[in-house]
Amino acid sequence: MGAYSTLRAAEPAAAMDPSDVLAKLVAGNERFANGKTKVMPRTPADFARDAKGQAPPAIILACADSRVAPELVFDQPIGGLFVLRVAGNIVGSGPTLMGSIEYAVAVLGSSLIMVMGHSSCGACEAAIEHIENNESLPGSIEGLVDYIRPVVRQVKGKPGDKLVNVTKANAVQTAMSLETSGPILPERVKSGALKIVSSYYELSNGQVQLLKS
Repeated sequence: MGAYSTLRAAEPAAAMDPSDVLAKLVAGNERFANGKTKVMPRTPADFARDAKGQAPPAIILACADSRVAPELVFDQPIGGLFVLRVAGNIVGSGPTLMGSIEYAVAVLGSSLIMVMGHSSCGACEAAIEHIENNESLPGSIEGLVDYIRPVVRQVKGKPGDKLVNVTKANAVQTAMSLETSGPILPERVKSGALKIVSSYYELSNGQVQLLKS
C-alpha cells in the first residue's frame, strides 16, 4: 500500500469482510424497498465528518440513468459507497473507469464491487434495436452500445423478456470481466480480500436482485 500513500487524504479504515459489506447492502435495500430507510436527509455536517478522507467499503458501478441512485437504493450514509455511473454500467476499454475502480480498491480499501443493471435500461435497449434494425447510432452512442452487442447475441433466443435478459447478462459479464482485468483486482479476488458481484435493480418496486455472488 506504500506506493499509493500519496494518493489519499487520510488512512482508510481496516477493510471490511466482503461478505459483510454485501450483507449490509442487501439489508439496506430491503429497508428501502419496504419504505423503512434509516439514513436521514443529508446535512453539511454529514459531509464535514469525512472531509479529510474516505474509506467506502463498497464500489457500485451503476447506470447513469436518472432513476438510479445507489445511495438511496441501498440506504447508505455519506462515505458508504464509491459510486461510478455510466450508461449501461460498462467499464469500456479506457483507463478512466477502470482506474477509478482500482483506485477505490487499492487506495481507499474497498472490498466489494457491485455491477448493477436496472429495468428499462436505455443503453441495453439501444443495443438490441441497433442489432435488430442494423442501424447506426449518432456520435459516440455507437461506440458505447458496441460493448453491449456481444451480450445481445449471447442471450438471443433465450426465454423471457429480451431487454431483461440482456440487462442482466450485461451486468454479469461486466462483473466477470473485472475479476480478470488489470494487475490489481484479480490478486485481491484470489486472496478473498475483494468480492465482485452483479445485480439487477427493478425500478417499479425498489428491489435489487443479486445475479452473481
